[in-house]
Amino acid sequence: MELYRFASVDIGSNAVRLFFALVVSSNNKVVKIKKLSFLRVPIRLGEDTFLRKQISKKNANALVKTMRAFKDLCPEYGVQAYEACATSAIRDAVNGQEIIKRIKKEVGIKINIIDGQVEAKLIFNSSKDKKFSKYNTCLYIDVGGGSTELTLLSGKKIIASRSFNIGTIRLLQNKVLPTEWSALKEWIKKHCTPFKSVVAIGTGGNINTLFKLSEKNADEPITLSTLKKLSSKINSMSYHERIVKLDMAPDRADVIVPAEKIFLSIMKWANIKEI
Repeated sequence: MELYRFASVDIGSNAVRLFFALVVSSNNKVVKIKKLSFLRVPIRLGEDTFLRKQISKKNANALVKTMRAFKDLCPEYGVQAYEACATSAIRDAVNGQEIIKRIKKEVGIKINIIDGQVEAKLIFNSSKDKKFSKYNTCLYIDVGGGSTELTLLSGKKIIASRSFNIGTIRLLQNKVLPTEWSALKEWIKKHCTPFKSVVAIGTGGNINTLFKLSEKNADEPITLSTLKKLSSKINSMSYHERIVKLDMAPDRADVIVPAEKIFLSIMKWANIKEI
């Protein structure tokens, strides 16, 4: 058995996530990943990019400070290696590359800007779990602030994987094109329809919030009907009521509404009954 300490940075559209972990390996295979610490910094880069096409000076400075804090924490956790990735918000910003270069120069952290396909595969690989092996055909769904990643798995093989520019921040700002919705629906009909039964597996903060509100047991899926009822309940509340009554974080209480829409649309088009 060998022990390694790794760290990762996920620079998303709604927040920046810092993750520190202890990785246990045997014969060059990962046996277990133990979380040491997880920090979520609510820097909403997508609000800049999708509305004004570039990251604001304020958020750029906040990102630099966050990356400096990450670098300072690495020695404290004994980190031996790290990976830092940026997705939709940085990828689509006209000054995205400029900010990445600034962080490299001022902080010394190298950040990789990944495309939608790589993002979809990374999300799928990080969310694979033996408990899902009982399902023959699964559609992995990750709804983020700037994009939604789908990966269809059948018989332990990836059938198709794609990223769509349909995200919660984009929807809040009315920046999702009708053609993108059409492309999503067409992809689902093409790849999911041939299968008799498809189970959805959701990943990310939005579905975790919905699952928590559903009060289901850890291994119990949420049915489509339950998700619809939950959606109606959330939509009937104001932004502030969601924070007070449902104990949502301020930067989750607004994006949860478009997140529901995305999940429900995908499940409807794929004829999925539970997630």
